[in-house]
Amino acid sequence: MSPREDGGGAGGLLREDAVRVLKEWPAPDAQQERLRLAYGEHLAAHPDGMWKACREGHITASALVVDPPGERVLLTLHRKLRMWLQMGGHCEPGDATLADAALREAEEESGIAGLRLLPGGPVRLDRHLTPCAWHLDVQYAALAPAGAVAQVSDESLDVRWFGYAQVPEVADESVARLVERTRALL
Repeated sequence: MSPREDGGGAGGLLREDAVRVLKEWPAPDAQQERLRLAYGEHLAAHPDGMWKACREGHITASALVVDPPGERVLLTLHRKLRMWLQMGGHCEPGDATLADAALREAEEESGIAGLRLLPGGPVRLDRHLTPCAWHLDVQYAALAPAGAVAQVSDESLDVRWFGYAQVPEVADESVARLVERTRALL
């Protein structure tokens, strides 16, 4: 097992951050509290629970890119899943924190530099099955700088700004819930 898989090295710091974030995060409702506890139990039971190699599921990090003055969000048409989603993905050994992973993913997949995470930690949690395994997603919101222009990444078929009210028409319920929760925090 490599240092990143057994909890040592830089990966160990990321795991410690994930445990801390999940322990301290004030879940907004009972369903989110159940997920928060389940994520913590998953990490306690799986030393490799931060990494894609953990087939029982792994922590992922995502960020909804938001333009509050424009009342819109940026979604990516995911190349593999063929769904409109927030930016996000697997944690990497160079990520020091979950917030770093979410911000890295948002910048890579949106092509927008200068994103800032909404203060206060994660916005919500979402557990979903993908072709590789269960994703235990820790979701943040990232504020886009004025005049931000998005670019399509290799992981996307398209990126597009959608008004808040348009999201339920193009994306699944989990993305719509993420937009609702983000708007409540803005």
